[in-house]
Amino acid sequence: MQVLDDQQFIVRDPQVCGGQPVIRGTRVTLQTVLASLADGDGIDDILADFPTLAREQVETVIAFAAASASEDLPTPGVPHLT
Repeated sequence: MQVLDDQQFIVRDPQVCGGQPVIRGTRVTLQTVLASLADGDGIDDILADFPTLAREQVETVIAFAAASASEDLPTPGVPHLT
């Protein structure tokens, strides 16, 4: 099992959900949490839908996604002066 977060909330295990990142101790994928947010659900809605989750876990998923997004953005090239 590979730990993807310093706080050990997010893990990836080939034996769980096809290796997709999940919240440790659950089968709730990061994709599920992020899709719920994209659909307009708030953290309280997600906690109601997944009562085994804690607020801190959902907040960690959001922070992890934000950090991942900034790492994946391409670096703009240096403009050429003519």
